[in-house]
Amino acid sequence: MANYRRTLVIGDIHGGLKALKQLLDKAKVNHNDLLIFLGDYVDGWSDSAEVISFLIELKADYQCRFIRGNHDALVNNWLKTGDANDKWMEHGGQSTKDAYRNIDKSTRELHIQFMDNLENYIIDSQNRLFLHAGFANLHGPDYEFHKHMVYWDRTLWEMVKCMDSNLSTEDEFYPDRLKLFKEIYIGHTPTTRIGENKPVNFQNVWNIDTGAAFKGSLSMMDIETKEVWQSDPVYKLYPDEDGRN
Repeated sequence: MANYRRTLVIGDIHGGLKALKQLLDKAKVNHNDLLIFLGDYVDGWSDSAEVISFLIELKADYQCRFIRGNHDALVNNWLKTGDANDKWMEHGGQSTKDAYRNIDKSTRELHIQFMDNLENYIIDSQNRLFLHAGFANLHGPDYEFHKHMVYWDRTLWEMVKCMDSNLSTEDEFYPDRLKLFKEIYIGHTPTTRIGENKPVNFQNVWNIDTGAAFKGSLSMMDIETKEVWQSDPVYKLYPDEDGRN
């Protein structure tokens, strides 16, 4: 990922297209930037289908890479099979079903193609890992027996948030899986759950999900400078909706 003006990583959108547009404007994103989206584009606010269409258009004009989130996998499965399990419906699925109510078949097919081509994770030239959730295997995400773990796992985040901040990489108790990468960027678990409304760093892990699906903002970070841009709290942009609250 060389020769970019900035590498910008974006947290979980969850149907909040208004927040995404606001964020791109605030950060003055241009064609020399690389945008890495950490997944969960759908399930939450009413613009889930419109978010996917917007990302497809964005990719045509900007340098983008898109990671698969657990909600994206669930929606892709529903679009293909019609399977709407109860758990998905309870966690934003109904809003997505509603968003696709008037979406024509050809557009649905484009969305399926987009979601089929999402990446499970990215490792850049500086050995930085980008993925939606985490990984448990001590040898890294490529060794996970169940490939879906990278967009469902919470153990990586649970581990680092409990670690002694003074623990060095040379310490015998330092987790081996953290030594595999220079930095790790994730979403999936809102930082608002620990009372933080901005991206949070523990050890070499950065969590960029700042609760856009709930009462938080959508966030973007420059991975070199660590500068952060945030939308308004997304619920304020959709005042007549409940999102996933």
